[in-house]
Amino acid sequence: MQIFKFGGASLKDAQGIERVGTIIKQYQNEHLVIVVSAMGKTTNALEWVYRYYIENSIQKYEALQEIKTFHFNILNSLFKQTDNVFQEVQTWFNKLEQKINTTPSSNIDFEYDQIVSYGELISSKIVEHYLRSAGIVLTWWDIRRLLITDANYKEASVLFDKSTPKINQCFQTKGIHLCQGFIGGTEMGDSTTLGREGSDYTAAALAYMLNANAVTIWKDVPGVLNADPRIIPEAVKLDKITYKEAIELAYYGAQVIHPKTIKPLQNKNIPLWVKPFLAPQEAGTVVQNLNEKIALPPIFIYKYHQVLISIMPKDFSFIAENNISLIFSYLAKHKIKVNLMQQSAVSFSICVDYDERKLNAFLQAMKNQFDVLYNTDLTLITIRHYTDEAIKKVIGNNKIIIKEISRKTARLVVK
Repeated sequence: MQIFKFGGASLKDAQGIERVGTIIKQYQNEHLVIVVSAMGKTTNALEWVYRYYIENSIQKYEALQEIKTFHFNILNSLFKQTDNVFQEVQTWFNKLEQKINTTPSSNIDFEYDQIVSYGELISSKIVEHYLRSAGIVLTWWDIRRLLITDANYKEASVLFDKSTPKINQCFQTKGIHLCQGFIGGTEMGDSTTLGREGSDYTAAALAYMLNANAVTIWKDVPGVLNADPRIIPEAVKLDKITYKEAIELAYYGAQVIHPKTIKPLQNKNIPLWVKPFLAPQEAGTVVQNLNEKIALPPIFIYKYHQVLISIMPKDFSFIAENNISLIFSYLAKHKIKVNLMQQSAVSFSICVDYDERKLNAFLQAMKNQFDVLYNTDLTLITIRHYTDEAIKKVIGNNKIIIKEISRKTARLVVK
């Protein structure tokens, strides 16, 4: 068994979906599970629908219509008007419109999952119908009924003990199976999401539960690169890396692999391939256990829209364990992930992603017991396997706010 995952960039237009069909045809006699994301930038677009819905803004209808037009343009390119897929996709949009006509509950993360999850459902239906029209026999599954999660909406955790029997019952039959990434469902039947870019994690979780031979993530890049070529044009492909290195890169913010993806694969030694969608015959990058040591070039990871928060006790006391414990309890309460931290005698500084709602709530809570300063619009640059030359290259004319260097990793917060 193999698991294939196709992301939004692969499914952004009719040509992309046709290319998926070309790839799948080469495997139509094998045991294959296909995991698909929402098409193009649909998740981002649905997030605007969600925001307007929470704000009770009439703009939610315009935003929804743009998403609908995008999908029906793809349908018109792939199918005849008489095909059933038009009605099936329209049904999903009807349900979504019914949802945004209701009054939001007080749990806005719950509401986020009920709206944003439609992107994957609609995408998978379109892909299903196209593959069938291309002569590929397959079974479509609603993963929300099989991948059971907790109720931590917007960042749900998979309940493997409850999911594994369901997944095995449905996917063990040899053939081609198609489902959605990024989403799951509670035992009560409510939709959940696994965190942004969570489709990679869906593929890894399925591979773990099904003891798959391999996972392949099809991307719009040649494989795992040592930098974003839009930032560093001379970026090079890494032919192979270890699970440990992949976890490090994902943790620091590399966009190619979702942070949670590696653990279930490493636990069962399932190789992960990152292959180029536009050139499926090329080798790509493999992530697996490696006995030999491999020399890696400097690997550059950029995280934009960062906020540096400096927290100081009001009584000018030292930053001690009790202060740090209190700070992290607030971070956990407001679901804020720390990307970098630095401590001095009377100050504790953290670098986090900018999220206006979470940031304002956190700062307000902290100001009751601490003096708080913060800077926005910063960039966090991480260099794995750094060299002095690599550090000089990224600094350029940037103003350095924080600089941290360990054995293998240099991290810079710059303005």
